[in-house]
Amino acid sequence: MDTFECISTKLDIREFSKKNVPAEIKEKILEAARQTGTGLNTQHWRFILVEDKDNLHTLSEDSTSGRWVDGANFAIIILTNPEYGFHMIDSGRVLQNMQLTAWNYGVGSGIFTGINKEKFEKDFTIPKNMNITVTIGFGYPTHKLSGRKKNRLPLHELVYYEKYGSSKI
Repeated sequence: MDTFECISTKLDIREFSKKNVPAEIKEKILEAARQTGTGLNTQHWRFILVEDKDNLHTLSEDSTSGRWVDGANFAIIILTNPEYGFHMIDSGRVLQNMQLTAWNYGVGSGIFTGINKEKFEKDFTIPKNMNITVTIGFGYPTHKLSGRKKNRLPLHELVYYEKYGSSKI
């Protein structure tokens, strides 16, 4: 799929079919993460792949905003090192690459950040020095999504020229 088409058609998904995502696609998603750039090439992020249904349920229970992840085929927890001031930017970069790679293969995804930190750290043995930045649930969408339009503001309401508030004309 063309990169721009992938970006412009990708939707956030929180309802997944029971169809399993093949191991090769999961590996591509993780490889896309590994290939993502980081500030100063620190490669400080780490990823926890959650595939077991019981662990997906635990992930759901440990969440305050991602109960839906219980129905995902798999999830990835992105951990970043808060020692680096750019760790949140790097998290966004790797998150987007994983989601776009998944979408390229017809796999949907959704994110959540609301968690019970103590439970997450205990249940997934996360070191105290790592930030639990975001969790992504993946799976095939339950509904056919082609042809759906995104609800986005037009460019003329978002882009200013040279200075904030300046229009092109």
